Amino acid sequence: MNVQLLISSIIFGLSIGSIYFLLAIGLSLCFGLMRIISLDQLLYYSIGAYITYTILTFIGSFWIGLLVAMIVAASVSLIVEKLVFKRIYEKAITFTMITSFGILLAGVGIIKYIWGLVPRPVPSPIHKQIILLGTEVPLYRVIVILIAIFIYIDIWLFLNKTIVGKAIRAGIEDAEKVEGLGINVYWLFTLTFLIAGGLSGLGGGLHTPLIMVDPHMGLEMIPFVFMVVIIGGLGSIKGTLISSLIVGQVISLGALIWAPLSNMAPFAIMILILIVKPTGLYGSKLLKR
Repeated sequence: MNVQLLISSIIFGLSIGSIYFLLAIGLSLCFGLMRIISLDQLLYYSIGAYITYTILTFIGSFWIGLLVAMIVAASVSLIVEKLVFKRIYEKAITFTMITSFGILLAGVGIIKYIWGLVPRPVPSPIHKQIILLGTEVPLYRVIVILIAIFIYIDIWLFLNKTIVGKAIRAGIEDAEKVEGLGINVYWLFTLTFLIAGGLSGLGGGLHTPLIMVDPHMGLEMIPFVFMVVIIGGLGSIKGTLISSLIVGQVISLGALIWAPLSNMAPFAIMILILIVKPTGLYGSKLLKR
């Protein structure tokens, strides 16, 4: 196997894994804290992509578009949380999953109405190539990886070094005990939802130069995000990061070895990990609220 091709494939896997991380971390935290399967996070991912494309088209700045995408995605997620999820937090997980999937489908319809059905290309904001281990790789992909690492460090510091973050971590383990301490758990729910929506929008914006912006892009990401959350473990940011990188590398290297393997291998890895550890790599036992 060509070494340069291998290095390029590894960078590709790290960059796509970074996108998976930005999407899955919000889904994992929502699942861990609120016991909901927030499939609507994939709507905010799509919104982030389309807002980035729109801002880039009108003013020519990808990075401003990315910032606006995060703000818009977070704002939409806040509205959805206030209007929908706040009313159904006490419902069964299956009920919230169906509701969030309905929101995702409705959002896809709105996206089609506003932007149409035609996939839209987004040029890379950075065309420069850099040399890594004697191999030319796109600088933009390296920047995507660095942004994901920066986000991971920020989230880790927030959850481990701030009072609010520690309350969220405690709520992931047992929300009832946190509520017993006089902490407004539903305020934590709203904050978590806001953070998750913004990160999903960031993931969508960063992904736009690597793919075509398409109304169904959120739906196409569902199996990969689920795999990341399941492999990493509920509510674990460390597990989400590691599983994101694993899935990204399996997809990338699998395609390099044999194209159909890129679709089959991630599911095989997920099944093997669940057989050995049903809670995922870093997941804790699911506790009820």
